Amino acid sequence: MKRILIFSAIILFLSSSAFSQGFHFGIKGGADLHKLTGSTFSEKFSFGYHLGGFAEIGLSKKIALQPELYFSEVTYDTANNFNQTFDSLSTIQNASFSYINIPILLDIKLNKAFMLQVGPQFGILVNSSQDLVSNGKDAFKKGNFSMVGGVQINLMSFCVYGRYVVGLSDVSNLDASVITNTSSWKNQTLHLGVGLRF
Repeated sequence: MKRILIFSAIILFLSSSAFSQGFHFGIKGGADLHKLTGSTFSEKFSFGYHLGGFAEIGLSKKIALQPELYFSEVTYDTANNFNQTFDSLSTIQNASFSYINIPILLDIKLNKAFMLQVGPQFGILVNSSQDLVSNGKDAFKKGNFSMVGGVQINLMSFCVYGRYVVGLSDVSNLDASVITNTSSWKNQTLHLGVGLRF
């Protein structure tokens, strides 16, 4: 919660220059390819989706700040050794997770249509699969930090984007002694989406 308040304060501080340099807001959505690395999860990408909104705060002709808020959901397939980690969860074949994500991106405009995007992201786990909850296993931390990098193409009020999100936090909430073949659990996500700017 403290980190979210810091992000909000930064946005409010920088918004004073928004109307002099340009301000836009919009909606966005698209497909995700997620991968959760760790000894108990299959080393492959799983499909998901994301929906949300964003604001674009102009800082200069070439630089803008783009805070976003979006919801994402994904189902990860577990590997065969999942039962070795959670003896009481022997019936689980996959695990579904829902996140509220808050990226704060720096937009670097190369020309009127094309721009690079980079920045941090904070994700909040808002729901996990019912099987995990019902078995009393709070296996995942409620929040995690990531770094985002990507490109966006603006065509009038329409935009198309592609981004790669690399998790910096170990999202496992378990002691190393609980996990067999211990390794950290980290998220990786490829976002492909479209949006409307107003």
